[in-house]
Amino acid sequence: MNILYGKAVSAKILADLKEKIAKEKTAPSLAVILVGNDKASEIYVGLKKKRAEEIGIDFELARFDENCQENEIIEKIKEFNGNEKINGIIVQLPLPNKFDTQEIINAISLEKDVDGFSVFKRSGKLEPVFPKAIIALIKSNDKNFAGKNAVVIANSEKFGSVMKSALEKEGIKAEYVLRGDLKNNIGKLKNSDIVMTAVGEKNLINGDMLKNGVIVVDGGIVEENGKVFGDVDFESTKEMEGFISPVPGGVGPVTIACLLENVYSAYRRKSNRDLDF
Repeated sequence: MNILYGKAVSAKILADLKEKIAKEKTAPSLAVILVGNDKASEIYVGLKKKRAEEIGIDFELARFDENCQENEIIEKIKEFNGNEKINGIIVQLPLPNKFDTQEIINAISLEKDVDGFSVFKRSGKLEPVFPKAIIALIKSNDKNFAGKNAVVIANSEKFGSVMKSALEKEGIKAEYVLRGDLKNNIGKLKNSDIVMTAVGEKNLINGDMLKNGVIVVDGGIVEENGKVFGDVDFESTKEMEGFISPVPGGVGPVTIACLLENVYSAYRRKSNRDLDF
């Protein structure tokens, strides 16, 4: 398998953003809400802060103890919604189980939802970050994939449908399979030109379930004994033809770059200067 490394794709997006932001009179701003003490979330937020500041985006972090009340988080989001200096707001997921994640996410104003899922169908301006990153990674192999077929393995119908729409916008024939139905749909995987997974289950997919020449984008992440793994059994694909994104170092860096791209897009949109963006 050829490796789809995310670092080069991410670097190109970030370099372009840095150049654009340097020409602005004020800096775009991203606000992040972090709840609890999940180690992976701490790492992700730290990386977002580092990349944002490297390219000239202001970064504000609001921390909450896992024992806080849900309304406290929502009130902070409302405060950020009303702050004219803040262009983008994200809530770092996953949240502790006691919180209603969707209720909290829904509190973010559409104009500042830089993760993008709530505005995907309503405005078309801010694309969902994760699908956007996956498309960028697929494109990086310089192959013409229009007309090819793809299967998305997802934990929820909402995520599956969003990914399906994103792929179809690129001319890819797409469908999604829920994790619980995977065993009954192995044939679909075996016949797919593109397989994209974001479940978070180590070794969920192995090389025997894929065809030669496939493009595999592994968006899953699992931490085990201090090491990070994806959904795909990487070793079992080594002798195959095709492309695969590693975990870590694949989708992750591109996702952060696409998030910051959405922050800048929201900044331009607010300033009524997005007609040429």
